[in-house]
Amino acid sequence: MLVLTRKLNERIMIGDDIVITLIEVRGDNSVRIGIEAPCGVKIQREEIVISVAEANRSAPETGEGADDALTKLCGALPGATVSSASDEPARSSE
Repeated sequence: MLVLTRKLNERIMIGDDIVITLIEVRGDNSVRIGIEAPCGVKIQREEIVISVAEANRSAPETGEGADDALTKLCGALPGATVSSASDEPARSSE
C-alpha cells in the first residue's frame, strides 16, 4: 500500500486519467475527496460493495418451482412471453 500525505487542494494522479483531490479536512476525523475518472471506471464506497455482496450471499436460493412461478407471473403481464431452451424445437444441421 502506498501512503501519501496531502495538503488541502493537493492532488494524486493514478495513471493518466484518474485524479484524486483533497477537498476538505474536517474535525471529525474525516476528509472529503474529489475523484475525476473516465465514465467507464467504477468508483464505489467499500462498505456499499461489502453490503451488497453480503445481501446477495444471504438471499434465498431459487427453489424448485421457481420457473413455473416466474412463467405464471410473466404470463400475467400483457404481451409477456417466457421461453426456455427445452421449449425450442430441435434443429437439424442439414
